[in-house]
Amino acid sequence: MRVRSLFLSDLHLGCRFSRAEELFQFLGRVEPDRLYLVGDIIDGWKLKRSFYWNDTSSFVVRRMLGMLKRGTRIFYATGNHDEFLRPFAPQTLGGVELADMFIHETIDGRRLLIIHGDFFDHLTKHAAWVYHLGDRAYTAALHLNKWMNLARRSLGYPYWSFSSLLKTKVKRAVNFINDFEHFVARYTKKKDCAGVVCGHIHVPAIRQIDGVDYYNCGDWMEHCTALVEHIDGRIELVNHTWLEGQPAISDRDAEADTLVEPALAALVATGFGPLSEPRVA
Repeated sequence: MRVRSLFLSDLHLGCRFSRAEELFQFLGRVEPDRLYLVGDIIDGWKLKRSFYWNDTSSFVVRRMLGMLKRGTRIFYATGNHDEFLRPFAPQTLGGVELADMFIHETIDGRRLLIIHGDFFDHLTKHAAWVYHLGDRAYTAALHLNKWMNLARRSLGYPYWSFSSLLKTKVKRAVNFINDFEHFVARYTKKKDCAGVVCGHIHVPAIRQIDGVDYYNCGDWMEHCTALVEHIDGRIELVNHTWLEGQPAISDRDAEADTLVEPALAALVATGFGPLSEPRVA
């Protein structure tokens, strides 16, 4: 299906729990004019601890490169897990436009701020060690997810996320999410934008907050969600089952440049660059 824009966040390629197979199938059924990668696409934190990159992750990247070759414009907004790219922003790398944020104009003229969202997380900015500790706890919860869902599947039950339950039911987590969303909304107003597309907290959503259209892409670790701007300007939150059963778009992924793992490993470094100015896409 052809769409005007596709927004993806928190793919975490390089993490063992990234749902790369579902993402690969999803990308095979959609043809966007613009593809926005809204941060945490490559999980540099995980790759630094132990390098893990499977064939499916490479296929996902090659499918995106196939879109680029067919005319899709790709915009990559950096996140905290792929912060190693920030020193290179703003820049165009192999046809992919890289920045810390973008401004997208919808077909009806609304300005949407495209930003990952970690800049509004005080833990990421001022107590990074706490966030890294939380990341490890989240990984442990994902390990538990795996074994619980193997048992559930053998009994005929659908997938259920224990780690997602922990994040959404704990009072402090709920307060953090509410604070995050309101910080994002206030910053969006300062940038004179009608709405914002973000990620970071792994909570997919479409809602209005303080007069701002708030869109969160979700993630591809648990929810497997994305935002789609249709040709008529309507923005929809979809998951990996969207368009399931439809034939894949014929593409030439094999013609795209292959991902060289040593080169990727060499890019994984620490350090924040300055926040680049928004760019109109």
